[in-house]
Amino acid sequence: MKRSILIHPDPRLRKPCEPVADITPDIVALADDMLETMYDAPGVGLAAPQIGVMRRIIVLDCAKDPEPHRPLVMLNPEITWASEDLSTYEEGCLSIPEQYAEVDRPAEVRVRWLALDGSTQEEQFAGLWATCVQHEIDHLNGKLFIDFLGPLKRQMITRKMEKLKRERARQA
Repeated sequence: MKRSILIHPDPRLRKPCEPVADITPDIVALADDMLETMYDAPGVGLAAPQIGVMRRIIVLDCAKDPEPHRPLVMLNPEITWASEDLSTYEEGCLSIPEQYAEVDRPAEVRVRWLALDGSTQEEQFAGLWATCVQHEIDHLNGKLFIDFLGPLKRQMITRKMEKLKRERARQA
């Protein structure tokens, strides 16, 4: 089921999330909903707080055509290593629509997470995958990509989002 994506500024986007204690049918259904919502948006990543669920769950799929889709669901993801080398990507966010800015992040990261089957997974990511997984884990800690920007640019984007939310509220 497709879910509504929260738009910044929403206080839920600024709160740290609770770990997933048990993999229940509700958690599996949530992961399916998150993937459907992400693909429909369309986006390459989505964190549970972006749909108002305050749990440490992210989904991502950075495969580019003609590569086959590679949907990943990560419960309680944590970065266990980050390279000293940085890469710069123009980032966007489904909670901050149509706003983009260059952000410097570690070029490679190793991430450990719990999979839906209960197994612990660990993988090293580079390129867009590394940027995306760091961006989504930031969401779980109440951090947005605009936090990496200067105060003027951040305020300008926030004002645009407030205006967008007002316009959407009037249309509803």
